[in-house]
Amino acid sequence: MSSLWTSGEVVAALSPVAPVAPFTAEGVTFDSRAVSKGDIFFALAGETSDGHGFVADALARGAAAAVVSREVEGAHGALIRVHDTMKALVDLGRAGRRRSKARIASVTGSVGKTSTKDALRAMLSVQAPTSASVASYNNHVGVPISLARLPRESRYGIFEIGMNHPGEIAPLARQVEAHVGVVTNVGPVHIGHMGSEEAIADEKSCLFTGMAEGAVAVLNRDNRHYDRLADHARRFGVSRIVGFGRSTLADARLLSCDLHDSGSDVAALIHGRRIEYRLGAAGEHWALNSVAALVVVEALGADVAVAAEALANVKASPGRGARRMLKVGSGTIELLDESYNANPVSVRAMLAVLSRTLPKPGGRRILALGDMRELGEGVTADAYHAGLADAVATSGATQVFLCGPHMKALWQCLTPAQRGVHRPDSTSLAQDVAAALRAGDVVAVKGSLGSKMKVVVDAIVAASGGEAGN
Repeated sequence: MSSLWTSGEVVAALSPVAPVAPFTAEGVTFDSRAVSKGDIFFALAGETSDGHGFVADALARGAAAAVVSREVEGAHGALIRVHDTMKALVDLGRAGRRRSKARIASVTGSVGKTSTKDALRAMLSVQAPTSASVASYNNHVGVPISLARLPRESRYGIFEIGMNHPGEIAPLARQVEAHVGVVTNVGPVHIGHMGSEEAIADEKSCLFTGMAEGAVAVLNRDNRHYDRLADHARRFGVSRIVGFGRSTLADARLLSCDLHDSGSDVAALIHGRRIEYRLGAAGEHWALNSVAALVVVEALGADVAVAAEALANVKASPGRGARRMLKVGSGTIELLDESYNANPVSVRAMLAVLSRTLPKPGGRRILALGDMRELGEGVTADAYHAGLADAVATSGATQVFLCGPHMKALWQCLTPAQRGVHRPDSTSLAQDVAAALRAGDVVAVKGSLGSKMKVVVDAIVAASGGEAGN
């Protein structure tokens, strides 16, 4: 396999202000802590630190070269001096996209974009060399880094694109130039910044700007913003629109989903072709997104049947629905870890999964929720939190532990029997949750990243006797 970048290619892409010593590179990063031998390190200026302060360390750890915008003392290695390191990163990403012959998909949505991207990586990588964004590399830094990491040998590329303010998606979509774009859904996520769901839909539709000729848009037919998204896609020049969902109007239809606590048996109709498969992650939201992913696979020209078989190995990742069996006393508990993020749509989806997860004899369903962020202020945010009361009731949770100022609104809607405790933050809640657990329980933990619900997950794990078998 050839190197990811040669110095000649980098010079052509970045037009540095001074000659550069020859090198070859195997990776690209902006995080000095993650530097591997042969990486190109970009010294980006962040909100709290400047990457130039880590250049010497990155080179000492084996970086092939560092992209800088000023002189760096004590740096021993190849320096690529440019006027603006962020612009240089975008330029290298564009160069990576221009040279690639891969079929490219872009993924966005209010919820489910990372899991859909990960499913696509699993479905396509069993068929041909595939590159995909790591973690949630979906912003103004993550997208160009992901493009710059696109190997020249890749047959498929999957790129996640996110936003939380107006105007963020279009420039990223123009960098990706996807052949297929999927919007998993539109809901009240970041509505505090965007103002309305309609504004969110308009921003999500910017995924279709700058797409390759003959592009395909994959849209959720069940979502009330479907027509709005489809109209925007056509306006941006998309030639084919495919709807997925449960609706009889959907081109790719979820026919049935036999939900189990550790996965689902799914039947779908993809353009008239019935496909049955096992999905290794639990929840109807996973099943719907798997149908969307199958449509993307077909639009990219890959084998749908082979892709469907690969879905059996797709599991929820830590913080995004991963399940862990932990020893407690003489038995076990099951932990549903959705601590990475939360919004009204994803919390309801998680509660539906909890309702189908059976505790062991003597156990209960326990729920720990932290504030959902970026839903506006005061009464508006409180209303979204209080609005979860019906879903909490149907989840079967017998004890509910809450933290954060807005979760107080939900607390007030709970029955006295359901109330565990309400605390101001996750740090003060963590030990309450851990101490309340007993053998046989199922405990689900969810909250926005800013609510730091991983603290609760860590406390549960620390109080347990370690991992147990399933």
